[in-house]
Order: sequence, then C-alpha cells, then structure tokens
Amino acid sequence: MMENYTYNSFTLQLEGFKIKKDSKYPVFVLFLLSYVVVMVFNVGILVLIFIDTNLHQPMYLLFCNLSVSDIIGSTHILPRLLADVLKPPSELFITYYECVAQAFTTQFFGATSHTLLMIMAFDRYVAICNPLRYATIMSNKMVVKLTVSAWGVAFVLVSILMGLTIRLNRCRTLITNPYCDNASLFKLSCESVFINNVYGLTFTVALLTSSVGSMVLTYTKITVVCLMSKSKSLNSKALKTCSTHLVVYLIMLISGFIVIILHRFPQYTDYRKLAAILFVIVPGSLNPIIYGVQSKEMRKFLFEIFHSRRRSPSCRK
Repeated sequence: MMENYTYNSFTLQLEGFKIKKDSKYPVFVLFLLSYVVVMVFNVGILVLIFIDTNLHQPMYLLFCNLSVSDIIGSTHILPRLLADVLKPPSELFITYYECVAQAFTTQFFGATSHTLLMIMAFDRYVAICNPLRYATIMSNKMVVKLTVSAWGVAFVLVSILMGLTIRLNRCRTLITNPYCDNASLFKLSCESVFINNVYGLTFTVALLTSSVGSMVLTYTKITVVCLMSKSKSLNSKALKTCSTHLVVYLIMLISGFIVIILHRFPQYTDYRKLAAILFVIVPGSLNPIIYGVQSKEMRKFLFEIFHSRRRSPSCRK
C-alpha cells in the first residue's frame, strides 16, 4: 500500500473491487462480455441508422448521440477495469493526469445522459403536439443545434467542475473507487473543498431539476393532447415512441440515483462501486434493445436483411 500522505504526488492508487482469487477470471469474463454487448449493440445501431435512409429522421439521428455517449461511457472505464481486475490490489496505480481525464469523462458521460434525453423529449413533444409542423420545426439545422447544445452545455458545466478540482493541492494518493471521478479526486486534497461542494451540489441540482422538470412538462403536455384527441393512430404513436423514451430515461435515472444514495452509506462501499459500473453497463446495453424493439423501421430493415440472406443461397443455385 502506498503512503497516503504524499504532497502533490503524480502517482495515485485505485481502491479496486475486493475480489477473491478464485473469482477473478469469472468477474473478468463478466465485465468483458458486458463491454462487448454494449459496443456491439451501440455500434450496430449507429451503422444501421447510417446505412438505412429511412432512419434518417430526427428521432433516430438524436438517438445516435445517446449511442455515442454510451460508447464513450463504457470505453473510458471497462477496458482499464478489465486489466485491473487481474492485478493484485497493491499494483492498481494510475497517473494523476490519466485520473483527471477519466474523472472528466465520467462526469461528462453522466451529464450528457441527461442533456441528450432532454433534447429527445423535445423531439417527441413536437412530433405529438405539433405533427403538422414537425418537419418544419425539426429541420436538419434544428437537429444540429439541439445536438451541439446537449454536448456543449455538458462540456462547459463539467469543465468548470473539473477546473475547481485540479486547482487543489493534493496530500493523499488513494482513490477510494475502482475508477476516477470528480468526488474521489477532490477528496485527495487537504484544503477546503467548500467551493467544490457548493458548485457540485448546484451543478447536480440544476441538471436534475432541468432534466426531471423537462420530462414532467413534456409528458404532461403530451398526455393532455392525447386525452383531448380522438385519434387512435395519434395515441398509438404517442404510446409507442414516448414509452420507449420514458423507459430509457427511467433506467438512466434509477441507475444514477442508486449510486448517489449508496454514497451516503460508507458501509456499502462495495455495492456502490458495483452500482457505479452498472450505471455504465445497464443503460448502455438496454438502450439499443429498447429502441430497436419499439422501432418499426428498424425491425423492418433487419427483417429484410435477414430474409435476403436466407434467400441468397437458393438464388445462386
């Protein structure tokens, strides 16, 4: 174990999972399969939307952003975690700069999970409440603006958050997490972290309030429109597209809240560490499945590919 009081050390130690020697390889395989599933599903969705022109619609183009975010979120954690699982706890070192980069990406992924789902909610609102003006409002220019705003807002907020952290001098070297995040990084300091806590709390409250508030407002208006409308096709469309988006949002929200709640109970440290990993794995694996199953266009495209491949051998005879 490294000495835990070293002034501004550029070598830090990670507190990994407490895994028994016999369980290392099963855990490694489990994390590896999880990473493969996240990557295959999300890259598959991106390729599918890219090659099928019928899917070049605002809803799917915005969903591409969520797949990119899930790829970033899993790639910045899982490959290194796979290597660390096989190492003894005394050899889990990480450089300070690598830790800062990982912490930035961790917070950035968490923030974009909210901002991207917020702009997707706006798209569903326009589609259901203003169907006749949908093509005009959700133009390519608007899709680009929404995308840039979702990534840009998250980037600026997280940059300020990390800027407040890296200004601090460090007197400790132990990261009490299997990977770096902002909280575990500023806890290395022996200086006052009052400003960090205030901004971090403000950042979290503002993001959650905006996120939950926009969902409540959007779905309240959609519900009102559906109740006032006697169109069965409109109500059916609203139920399918909005339920998909809402399920994805709730999975992300619940996964995040579990991590936040477990932070308040130090006796459940191992559960918190696992929950932090699942926050990346669970939404990243389920989002493409949920959208793929609900989307008639995606199912049709995959059905055509599957049947064309089945017919091709007979055609060559």
